[in-house]
Amino acid sequence: MELRQLEYLVAVVDEASFTRAAARLHVAQPGVSAQIRQLERELGQELLDRTGRTVRPTSVGEAVLPYARAALDNVAAVRHAVEQLTGLVRGRVAIGTIPSRPLGELPGLLAAFHRAHPDVEITLTEDRSDRLLDAVRAGRLDLAVVGVAERRPAGVDGLVVTEQELGAAVPPGHPLAVHAEITLGALRDAPLACLPRGSGMRTALEAACATAGFRPRVAFEAGDPFMVGQLAADGLGIAILPAAFAAAHPGGLRPVALTSPRPRARIELVWRADAPTGPAARAFVAHARAAFAGPGEAPDRAG
Repeated sequence: MELRQLEYLVAVVDEASFTRAAARLHVAQPGVSAQIRQLERELGQELLDRTGRTVRPTSVGEAVLPYARAALDNVAAVRHAVEQLTGLVRGRVAIGTIPSRPLGELPGLLAAFHRAHPDVEITLTEDRSDRLLDAVRAGRLDLAVVGVAERRPAGVDGLVVTEQELGAAVPPGHPLAVHAEITLGALRDAPLACLPRGSGMRTALEAACATAGFRPRVAFEAGDPFMVGQLAADGLGIAILPAAFAAAHPGGLRPVALTSPRPRARIELVWRADAPTGPAARAFVAHARAAFAGPGEAPDRAG
């Protein structure tokens, strides 16, 4: 029995798929299948049920899984102990991010980390906040940069990167362009453009509107904040964006502050709460804390 076989088994169960497990492990799918078959032959029992549309553990597989996870955790702990003594940080760190440059120059942050820890393999993927949070909780990602409303989602700890006040954004000729601020209730029947449901910005908007006693009429959704702004610039709706983003939009948008209540969203770097991250991920968290330290750092830091 090899640790690699246990790692493959856990990955297949987590992903419910040989193909997705192979992609997560950065190995060929036939190799994953062959190693698990070899483990099953050694144990004399099938560990995975391959008959359905998704791969599931058999009853024997369910019994084996806690021990497989414990073995992998123990090996990771041994490596961490050695790395602490030798001062080396190796391994992999898988990071996810929302597609809106929330960390400023994220490539620069990653490049600086790579220079400090050249033996660490870094991967980066883009997705919606809710999907990134699911991936962190499931262990598919070590860390993720996500947008959240005022309360941090369950199952993760994190570091607040920045807090954003959301506002309306309209083209210069729009009736609201003459106002510096309006109440949120003034948008009750207006067609809005916003990020999709599941994003931190959308969650913050819906929570604020619920407090004001109505549901927002989101007529246009786009996954890119630039596109949200462009929809407003073209006269299709009122964009909901951070004020700074609206002011910088090349479409010449006019930011209009929202009150009663003021929608607020945060950008956070998060990691799984109920399991220790690997040494490479811990090193990246320390690197991020140092990068964000100073007057611009938000005071609420967890973990």
